[in-house]
Amino acid sequence: MARRMTLMLALMAALLAALGFAKFHQTRAEAAKDHQPPPEAVTTTVAQQEQWRSTLSAIGTMTPVQGVMVSADLPGTVDRIAFESGTAVRQGDVLVELDTRQERAQLAAAEADRVLAYRIVKRMQAMWDAGVISRTDYDRAIAEDAQSAAKVGEIRATIERKTIRAPFSGILGIRQVNLGQYLSAGSAVAPLQALDPIYVNFSVPQQEVGAVRIGLPVRVTSGAAGAAAEAGFEGRVTAIDSIVDAKTRNIQVQATFANPQRELRPGMFVQTEVNLDASRAAIALPRSAISYAPYGDSVFVVEQLAGAKGQTYRGVRQRFVKLGEARGDQIAVLAGVEPGDEVVTSGVFKLRNGGAVVVDNAVQPGNDPAPAPENS
Repeated sequence: MARRMTLMLALMAALLAALGFAKFHQTRAEAAKDHQPPPEAVTTTVAQQEQWRSTLSAIGTMTPVQGVMVSADLPGTVDRIAFESGTAVRQGDVLVELDTRQERAQLAAAEADRVLAYRIVKRMQAMWDAGVISRTDYDRAIAEDAQSAAKVGEIRATIERKTIRAPFSGILGIRQVNLGQYLSAGSAVAPLQALDPIYVNFSVPQQEVGAVRIGLPVRVTSGAAGAAAEAGFEGRVTAIDSIVDAKTRNIQVQATFANPQRELRPGMFVQTEVNLDASRAAIALPRSAISYAPYGDSVFVVEQLAGAKGQTYRGVRQRFVKLGEARGDQIAVLAGVEPGDEVVTSGVFKLRNGGAVVVDNAVQPGNDPAPAPENS
């Protein structure tokens, strides 16, 4: 019985040893194989060099050529309101009239004094000619006549200043006063803006100042609804500030735009693009080809690569690039890619350096330098 048990244990140990030996060789064989994950499907484009016209993009703010808050010059009670909110007015149009009854009464008294002073001067002149009065009395009468005339002019000016007029032609904003309201000096009446033409102010880094000059074309987009707003507005650089901001190291630039339909409004946030005179050689790639990362932007280039056992396959190499300006669906690559390189244009997020790929260009990503917006 003991001999049979020993024989069974020996057979079991031999069987286990044989199975372990076979598994060991199987594992070594599997480890010796060159495992490659399945290739990733990507789209590609062949890099081509072209002359890329330089542009300068910035965030701008619309400002009026002329814009003020119309306010009361003198204190008084609103007697008449001659405008509606949001209407167009011409220079000199009456907006508000303040109560001037007291001033008009003072004017009547001053004009009566003026008449009396004038008559006294006439009598004094006759008496001076006859030698009846002294020169001092005659001069005093002339001075009193001049003072009465000045008093009349002062009261008339006060009455005129209580008639609030548009200082220039433009569009009024929302009315800030009501009939019968007492206004102190400086109280707001309504904002007034001249909207055609209109300015856009934007900042340019100091290293780009040399490329900006008066007369360069500027295009702005506002993001507002409407065909014109979506297409953008064309203008020209009309002013460059004389100093650089010490805090931001930027310089202010101003461009002027025609605005006949008043689609651009003061205070609007706009995207500004200045077309510079300079152009440089660059490779234009779709924006989807760029892999953005904090340590550097890169692209993947398709090449023939060699595996661990020397077999070749189509794979990708990651290359770090220097980027320039963006234009529509495209972005300029200034360094890192050579003409003729086959660059991956979609699917870069799933790639790794040395990974295998299969190219399928049946559907390509957008690559238009001036795409037309689609209506939603």
